[in-house]
Amino acid sequence: MNKVIKQPDASHPITITPSTSRIVVKAGGRIIADTRASLTLREASYPPVHYIPRSDVDMTQLTRTDHSTYCPYKGDCSYYSIAFSERGKNAVWTYEHPYPAVAQIRDYVAFYPDRVDEIKVGD
Repeated sequence: MNKVIKQPDASHPITITPSTSRIVVKAGGRIIADTRASLTLREASYPPVHYIPRSDVDMTQLTRTDHSTYCPYKGDCSYYSIAFSERGKNAVWTYEHPYPAVAQIRDYVAFYPDRVDEIKVGD
């Protein structure tokens, strides 16, 4: 299958900015991520997404799934479920080999807000 690769541009902008705000992700009453080293990705008209370094995520609480998707701007996307959370199926995504335009998000994960208890931004 030929995958279309697109570059961010004025019609579909993508920006990635570092953040020092504290971000805490809770699921099933537990803290599964806590960082002050996130990246905020803004893409076109979508809501901003906080990408959290894997080193600040309790990866032992996540189970890799077979689910995958493709973004023509970012590349192949892999998913994890939160093992102990009923609504945590495929709640976490990551681009392990992102396209060069978004290479900064390698080794980071993001969480669907509706599949965790809370994504708290700020102290």
